[in-house]
Amino acid sequence: MPYRRLPNTDQARLTALQMAVQRASEADFTEQVLQYKTLSEAQRFLMQFENIVMQYHENFRTKVSANKQYRKVVQNARMYISHFIQVLNLAVIRGEIKAEQKELYGLDPNNHIVPDLSSEEDLLVWGENIIQGEQKRTSMGGFAIYNPAIAKVKVHYDIFKDHQMSHTLHKKATSRVMGDVETMRKQADAIILNIWNEVESYYKDLLPYDKLCHCKNYGVIYYYRPTEKKLSAETDREILRLRESQPTIDFGQPPTTD
Repeated sequence: MPYRRLPNTDQARLTALQMAVQRASEADFTEQVLQYKTLSEAQRFLMQFENIVMQYHENFRTKVSANKQYRKVVQNARMYISHFIQVLNLAVIRGEIKAEQKELYGLDPNNHIVPDLSSEEDLLVWGENIIQGEQKRTSMGGFAIYNPAIAKVKVHYDIFKDHQMSHTLHKKATSRVMGDVETMRKQADAIILNIWNEVESYYKDLLPYDKLCHCKNYGVIYYYRPTEKKLSAETDREILRLRESQPTIDFGQPPTTD
């Protein structure tokens, strides 16, 4: 007899539960393969599991789409912030802006290297720094830097901040749904295992291939070992022929007492 193996994907779990519930619901009252409690639990759980899996896949699709847009927003913010700092450094090197005024931006007056902007946290910090720094310097009478103008930088920085907040909230929501799915997967496996045990117990007296077919109709998943011969209708017929060929032993008439 081949061995069973529980489903390892959400869709396979749903299929196994749906098949068992459908077969049990359609079965004649004389053939109650599953206990009433087992069937009721499976029906209630199936509805909940279908909903949470659907929600998980919807969140995943939204996440994939949002991530593409978010990466573009982050890229633009990094490009404009980096470009602005480079233009500021060049203006200092040319003597158009005093070196000490770089401190208004949180920058080292003697260091003309663009700070690390690899992380989103760095972008938030330096974006805020240069926007406030440029406002402070121009309010003191300094000429505004153009190409890019600080207004252009601020537009992309604000877009990045809005998306970053939404991205963070979406990640938390996705993680929560993922946690719910993982919990329900364990429950699904336990319910499926119980169903399969009851199904196999009900059909335990059937011939191997007949039992296999009945159990598979209830969603039980079987796998053959590499060296194992596959069951077929001929397997059952061969077993029956062997049974019929077995000699019967006549123990005679029981003794009688006068």
